[in-house]
Amino acid sequence: MAKEILQGRYTVETSGSDEFVVFLIGMRINKWWAIHKWLPVFLAMPPMIRELYTNKQLGFLTMENFINFRTTLMVQYWKTEEDLMKYARGQNHLKAWNDFNKKVGKNNAVGIYHETYLIKPNQFESIYGNMPKFGLAKALGLKPVSHSNKTARQRLRTKTTKEHVHS
Repeated sequence: MAKEILQGRYTVETSGSDEFVVFLIGMRINKWWAIHKWLPVFLAMPPMIRELYTNKQLGFLTMENFINFRTTLMVQYWKTEEDLMKYARGQNHLKAWNDFNKKVGKNNAVGIYHETYLIKPNQFESIYGNMPKFGLAKALGLKPVSHSNKTARQRLRTKTTKEHVHS
């Protein structure tokens, strides 16, 4: 299914935005020939992603996925740190984590990683030109770029100024 290309320049809708979480997770295939070690790790993710998209009450907003020769990278957006941590402790994720440790353990055929970023209001900005809804825009919504928010500095300053005015 083709995504609709939104012509022009857009930024993220930030009115009323709270903190949110950007979570990077992925794997690296260190030994291609050890398919029995890395394939189960690769196949463990799709069922969890289906679960996240199906159960919006979990706090998952959306994600983007990237794959290159050896490494996968998934950029996930979550409503709160607590939502992410609760999911990490949940049954489906814990089962996948336990299976990984049993099958792979300290074997270096496959590596995994994650990074978690807690994003505070007024400490981010974005721009999208001739793009479909993507990344943070898909998670939080879009608004057109206007005269008052056409540069990165303006988008950051506008949010900071509004915060000080309402304080």
